Amino acid sequence: MPPGLKDVAARAGVSIKTVSNVVNGYVHVAPGTRARVQEAIDALGYRPNAAARQLRGGRSGVIALALPELQMPYFAELAGFIVQAAERHAWTVLIDQTDGQVERERNLVSGLRRHAIDGLIFSPLALAGGDLARGEAGTPMVLLGERVWHGPADHVAIDNTAAAGDAVRHLAGLGRRRIAAIGAQAQSSAITAHQRLAGYRAALSECGLPYDASLVVAVDSFRRADGAAAMAALLDRADPPDAVFCFNDLLALGAIRTLLDRGVAVPDEVAVMGFDDIEDGRFSSPTLSTVSPDTARIARLAVDLLAERLGEDPAEAAAPRELKVKHTLMLRESTLGR
Repeated sequence: MPPGLKDVAARAGVSIKTVSNVVNGYVHVAPGTRARVQEAIDALGYRPNAAARQLRGGRSGVIALALPELQMPYFAELAGFIVQAAERHAWTVLIDQTDGQVERERNLVSGLRRHAIDGLIFSPLALAGGDLARGEAGTPMVLLGERVWHGPADHVAIDNTAAAGDAVRHLAGLGRRRIAAIGAQAQSSAITAHQRLAGYRAALSECGLPYDASLVVAVDSFRRADGAAAMAALLDRADPPDAVFCFNDLLALGAIRTLLDRGVAVPDEVAVMGFDDIEDGRFSSPTLSTVSPDTARIARLAVDLLAERLGEDPAEAAAPRELKVKHTLMLRESTLGR
């Protein structure tokens, strides 16, 4: 017979109820007790009976993950990490692509398919905090990304402005003085681009470098082709840059392609910095220096927050929490050379 709650409780020296609380993600368990129970679970190879849990709790065992675009490597990697984190709770993840369309996002939070899911992890692009607050209550939700801060639900994100500033300070620290930026966007919903541009400008000022608006190239989307075209425009100038900060890695990879096609050495003549630390950048030539937002930790925190919300008494629910995940600079050949 496979191990059950009773076996885990005996090994951990706790009650069956305590083991059940840990398995179901209830928050009111002491950290030491939780660790002891988890050690027993791992040692015995205990696996919750998902069907029994759903019958007892009236839950489906399914959560939804809604992302703007799964073709973007960052979102694809994030989805993979969330699926892995959800496995610890024996959850199935239903993945939805919104394309950042307001109607699709509105339908998502207004109750569409809510009967089939226990909770939602959502990265909105079109909806604001007020739109989300007017959505159907009752299903726990965790927000990702930069669109909504201090909204109606728990939120996990990085500090884009600080991260962009660190990237630009790295380039300035290498002695680069004409640092361009690729990725600006005019639309008000492009919060990511606005924050990264703000970090770029703040870092230039801090490093004693002038802000030159002509070195900031706007793009329609964060794709390789946009980065390649933007880099071509910068190289056609009489005074091209000696470094470029791209607002995501795909833009940076496109920029590197144009530089190599034009016979411009990277990083000797132009250093390139990206953002997101997608796998492609670790295998490009040259390998890509980038900002790493710790996507795996973002996923784990989002799932853990959702588990806590599912385990708490709605009448005693805590206020929405804002969690910022630390970023790091992954410095590789595109800025440091071989």
